[in-house]
Amino acid sequence: MLISRMPSRRTVLRSAIALLCVGHSATAEALSLFDQQKYAAFVADASTGEVLYSRRADTQRFPASITKVITLYIVFEQLAAGQLQLTDRVVMSRDAASQRPSKLGLKPGESLTVDQAIRSLATKSANDVSVALAEHVAGSSEEFARRMTLRAKALGMSNSRFVNPNGLPDSRQVTTARDIFILSQATIRDFPQYYGYYQQQQFVFGNQVLPNHNHLLRTMPGVDGIKTGFTNAAGFTLAASAVRDGRRLIAVVLGGPTRVARDSNVESLLAAGFAVLSARDRGQNIQVADLLAEPGDLNDALLRQLVEQGSGDGPTPRPR
Repeated sequence: MLISRMPSRRTVLRSAIALLCVGHSATAEALSLFDQQKYAAFVADASTGEVLYSRRADTQRFPASITKVITLYIVFEQLAAGQLQLTDRVVMSRDAASQRPSKLGLKPGESLTVDQAIRSLATKSANDVSVALAEHVAGSSEEFARRMTLRAKALGMSNSRFVNPNGLPDSRQVTTARDIFILSQATIRDFPQYYGYYQQQQFVFGNQVLPNHNHLLRTMPGVDGIKTGFTNAAGFTLAASAVRDGRRLIAVVLGGPTRVARDSNVESLLAAGFAVLSARDRGQNIQVADLLAEPGDLNDALLRQLVEQGSGDGPTPRPR
């Protein structure tokens, strides 16, 4: 449910609102994120769980590569329990090697360490390594997916189901923006010793230098995770966490029409959330929705000119 608006409060934080713009003024021709059928969003305090913004947060969506956050959650559980070691070798099976890009590209029989496997998921979003890692932990990707769903339910992700470890298209694999927040919150809470994997700017594997697909790590101060995703069915997805003045917020956006729109939206939502917390400290009672002109500060007519292909986690194609 969208939080009610308070137009009279807008003059209080003009400077904050200016920071929320994606870079261009909206026009009558602007493409509204709110009009996108797949779009959903959720912003909350990572420590308290207080909801600051919610839009279609409990409507099921396809997660795309955000799936790998629960894949890694289970891997982190295994590591913490001593049932898996970072130096263990993960062998690439024929099925794993056959997965569609984005992938690391190892051949059947080749291997990498668990540490390298985790890094490849957090940066490259490697679909082939996701399956190999699932097979290593559970014996098969099917059994691993069963564990994923069971763990999701135990965490409180009541509207999620997983059937593969990498997020490649499957109509049965669904989640919600709220559930992804719950998962992100649990990852940070339960495995602070491993959360740093999501903060790495790049992963060097052999002669490959693989930059992290989460562009906000490089463009928005305070962002230290978590995971991007894209498929045609899911649209552009992102779970992002950021810290400012000792407070951590988590924003989730599902179903963005382009990477640029998704990233800009998440940045706007986080900035608005922090602005609300700061205003409260000064005794001002405002809400995130007060700082988000709908659709004004979330849209850009130039988005119509953008063409993004392949894995939405990868480099940004040039407009044409």
